Amino acid sequence: QVQLVESGGGLVQPGGSLRLSCTASGRIFSINVMAWYRQAPGKQRELVASITLGGSTKYADFVKGRFTISRDNAKNTVYLQMNSLKPEDTAVYFCYADLFTGVTGPFGYWGQGTQVTVSS
Repeated sequence: QVQLVESGGGLVQPGGSLRLSCTASGRIFSINVMAWYRQAPGKQRELVASITLGGSTKYADFVKGRFTISRDNAKNTVYLQMNSLKPEDTAVYFCYADLFTGVTGPFGYWGQGTQVTVSS
Protein backbone atom coordinates (compact mmCIF):
# COMPACT_ATOMS: atom_id res chain seq x y z
CA GLN A 1 0.00 0.00 0.00
CA VAL A 2 1.26 3.46 -0.91
CA GLN A 3 0.62 6.71 0.95
CA LEU A 4 1.41 10.28 0.03
CA VAL A 5 1.43 12.71 2.92
CA GLU A 6 1.62 16.46 2.38
CA SER A 7 2.62 19.14 4.85
CA GLY A 8 3.47 22.83 4.93
CA GLY A 9 0.18 24.48 4.07
CA GLY A 10 -1.27 27.36 6.04
CA LEU A 11 -2.26 31.00 6.05
CA VAL A 12 0.11 33.57 4.57
CA GLN A 13 -0.14 37.22 3.59
CA PRO A 14 0.06 38.31 -0.04
CA GLY A 15 3.68 38.46 -1.12
CA GLY A 16 4.68 35.83 1.41
CA SER A 17 6.17 32.37 0.98
CA LEU A 18 5.35 28.79 1.89
CA ARG A 19 7.10 25.49 1.28
CA LEU A 20 5.04 22.36 0.74
CA SER A 21 6.43 18.87 1.20
CA CYS A 22 5.05 15.49 0.18
CA THR A 23 6.55 12.14 1.10
CA ALA A 24 5.58 8.85 -0.47
CA SER A 25 5.81 5.70 1.62
CA GLY A 26 4.94 2.05 1.34
CA ARG A 27 5.77 -0.54 -1.27
CA ILE A 28 7.54 1.66 -3.84
CA PHE A 29 9.90 0.37 -6.48
CA SER A 30 10.47 3.65 -8.28
CA ILE A 31 8.72 6.97 -8.81
CA ASN A 32 8.54 8.42 -12.31
CA VAL A 33 6.82 11.76 -12.07
CA MET A 34 5.90 13.73 -8.98
CA ALA A 35 3.66 16.74 -9.23
CA TRP A 36 1.59 19.31 -7.42
CA TYR A 37 -1.98 20.12 -8.38
CA ARG A 38 -4.39 22.56 -6.81
CA GLN A 39 -8.12 23.00 -6.58
CA ALA A 40 -9.84 26.20 -5.60
CA PRO A 41 -13.48 26.26 -4.46
CA GLY A 42 -15.81 25.83 -7.41
CA LYS A 43 -12.97 25.16 -9.83
CA GLN A 44 -11.43 22.10 -11.42
CA ARG A 45 -8.18 20.62 -10.19
CA GLU A 46 -5.26 22.01 -12.19
CA LEU A 47 -1.61 21.14 -12.59
CA VAL A 48 0.79 23.51 -10.85
CA ALA A 49 4.16 21.89 -11.50
CA SER A 50 5.72 18.51 -12.20
CA ILE A 51 9.16 16.96 -12.00
CA THR A 52 10.52 13.76 -13.52
CA LEU A 53 12.87 11.23 -11.95
CA GLY A 54 15.70 12.88 -13.87
CA GLY A 55 14.79 16.34 -12.62
CA SER A 56 13.05 17.84 -15.65
CA THR A 57 10.41 20.32 -14.58
CA LYS A 58 7.26 21.86 -16.01
CA TYR A 59 5.23 24.74 -14.62
CA ALA A 60 1.84 26.21 -15.22
CA ASP A 61 2.08 29.70 -16.68
CA PHE A 62 0.40 31.21 -13.65
CA VAL A 63 3.25 30.15 -11.31
CA LYS A 64 6.30 30.56 -13.55
CA GLY A 65 8.96 32.62 -11.84
CA ARG A 66 7.25 32.34 -8.45
CA PHE A 67 7.12 28.61 -7.60
CA THR A 68 9.90 26.04 -7.69
CA ILE A 69 9.41 22.27 -7.63
CA SER A 70 12.17 19.95 -6.48
CA ARG A 71 12.53 16.39 -5.25
CA ASP A 72 14.75 14.21 -3.11
CA ASN A 73 14.71 10.78 -4.71
CA ALA A 74 16.40 9.12 -1.74
CA LYS A 75 13.55 10.29 0.50
CA ASN A 76 10.72 9.85 -2.05
CA THR A 77 9.85 13.46 -1.34
CA VAL A 78 8.76 16.34 -3.52
CA TYR A 79 8.76 19.99 -2.52
CA LEU A 80 7.04 23.11 -3.77
CA GLN A 81 8.60 26.40 -2.82
CA MET A 82 5.99 29.12 -3.30
CA ASN A 83 7.12 32.74 -3.31
CA SER A 84 5.31 36.00 -4.05
CA LEU A 85 2.01 34.38 -3.19
CA LYS A 86 -1.20 35.97 -4.40
CA PRO A 87 -4.78 35.66 -3.12
CA GLU A 88 -5.62 33.73 -6.29
CA ASP A 89 -3.16 31.04 -5.20
CA THR A 90 -5.58 30.10 -2.43
CA ALA A 91 -6.54 26.46 -2.92
CA VAL A 92 -6.11 22.94 -1.65
CA TYR A 93 -2.80 21.67 -2.95
CA PHE A 94 -2.52 17.99 -3.80
CA CYS A 95 0.59 15.90 -4.28
CA TYR A 96 0.60 13.33 -7.08
CA ALA A 97 3.05 10.52 -7.82
CA ASP A 98 3.27 8.21 -10.82
CA LEU A 99 5.09 5.15 -9.53
CA PHE A 100 5.88 1.47 -9.77
CA THR A 101 5.09 -0.81 -6.85
CA GLY A 102 6.54 -3.86 -8.61
CA VAL A 103 6.78 -5.21 -12.15
CA THR A 104 3.50 -3.62 -13.23
CA GLY A 105 2.53 0.00 -13.49
CA PRO A 106 3.07 2.83 -13.27
CA PHE A 107 0.06 3.81 -11.22
CA GLY A 108 -1.04 7.20 -10.03
CA TYR A 109 -1.45 8.07 -6.36
CA TRP A 110 -2.78 11.21 -4.68
CA GLY A 111 -2.18 12.79 -1.33
CA GLN A 112 -5.01 14.02 0.86
CA GLY A 113 -4.33 17.69 0.15
CA THR A 114 -3.12 20.64 2.18
CA GLN A 115 -4.87 24.01 2.39
CA VAL A 116 -3.03 27.14 1.31
CA THR A 117 -4.75 30.44 2.06
CA VAL A 118 -3.31 33.76 0.91
CA SER A 119 -5.03 36.63 2.63
CA SER A 120 -4.30 39.82 4.51
